[in-house]
Amino acid sequence: MKNSLLVAALVALAVSACGKKEEPVAVQPAPTAQEQMKESAAQAVEAAKESAKAAGDAAAAGAEAAKQEAAAAVDATKDAAAAAADKVDTATEAAKEQGAAAVEAVKETASAAADEAADAAAAAKAAAEAAVSAAKETAEQK
Repeated sequence: MKNSLLVAALVALAVSACGKKEEPVAVQPAPTAQEQMKESAAQAVEAAKESAKAAGDAAAAGAEAAKQEAAAAVDATKDAAAAAADKVDTATEAAKEQGAAAVEAVKETASAAADEAADAAAAAKAAAEAAVSAAKETAEQK
């Protein structure tokens, strides 16, 4: 029995000696504080770049939106100015027509007044002639 234990121990030793040995895993040393700071700084720079890019994109989008709003405001102003010009043209035309009508009415009134004045002058002349004739007749009778 002692021999069988000895043989089993030798077989186990031989198998373990012939077996593939794993190489020890090389443990990487922990990064130094300086290396950690470099890595943190690199990450901070990358984050700053991404933030700056995002801010630039947002600014570009805001500028584009402002540009579109300004263009819309310009278009609305142009439309309002065109509408106002049309209204001014319409009002000017109406004023011209009303002015022409007023001038025509004044002409007609003046013509009628002149006709009435001529009639009144003729009547006054006739009355004056009648008065002169009557005065002459009265003077001759005396």
